[in-house]
Amino acid sequence: MNKVHHTNLAKPLQRFWPAVLCLGLLSAALSGVPVAADDGGKGLTIAKERVARDEGWKDSESKTTMVLRNAQGEENKREIRSISLEVANDGDKGLTIFDEPKDVRGTAFLNHSHTGKPDDQWLYLPSVKRVKRIASRNKSGPFMASEFAYEDLSSFELAKFKFTWLRDDTLDGEAVFVVEQVPVDEFSGYSKSVVWLDQAEYRARKIEFYDRKNALLKTLVMSDYKQYLNKYWRPLKLQMTNHQTGKSTDLLVRDIEFGKGRTDADFDTNALQRSR
Repeated sequence: MNKVHHTNLAKPLQRFWPAVLCLGLLSAALSGVPVAADDGGKGLTIAKERVARDEGWKDSESKTTMVLRNAQGEENKREIRSISLEVANDGDKGLTIFDEPKDVRGTAFLNHSHTGKPDDQWLYLPSVKRVKRIASRNKSGPFMASEFAYEDLSSFELAKFKFTWLRDDTLDGEAVFVVEQVPVDEFSGYSKSVVWLDQAEYRARKIEFYDRKNALLKTLVMSDYKQYLNKYWRPLKLQMTNHQTGKSTDLLVRDIEFGKGRTDADFDTNALQRSR
């Protein structure tokens, strides 16, 4: 068994999906989340309803094609498997494994989200056969050369943000809430994000991410939603565009299954090396 190493890595689906999509558990411990005074608490109320509608899914598995696109429009594709576990009174757990192409095959990413402390994240690189822990201050960096940051891969937890309702609006003809989320983590790469949630199902439809200088950095658009188990909505297409570099990353999700019997044992650091 290889020892877990700490490293400063260069600045990922259900539960691999970005934080704004990964709707975690509503915990009693979250009752102390700070509320922006200027919206009367409406932003937090919307976020709580968003979380409550996604409780009880237990565990899931999915397959995803990641499409990396540079500023010139040239594409590279990667094939990914993801498993996830809902955790009571804490954030969710997720394991992401790269199957193709050959140069990334066997690479695996493990995420333990938390509600009251920084997330734990590890990356297994088969080329060096070691598990490397991702430091909190490095979680704003790009995940596997994509336009998703490591912090985007965490499950959505209320305690991680201060919420402000900005307005009611329409998006693609649908009524939406527009909510600002300010991260409480001092090491976040974002000053804020602005989320468009449809009012019918509280699904995240679009998110704008702003850098530490408060300039628009990225936009994530989620579409092709499908309902599972008559309750849980999942987007099958996620498009992240970096406005500052011209690069983009698409996640095309398929084969989502729930209730596969996953347990904590599938999400320890040893699972990274067993994941092939």
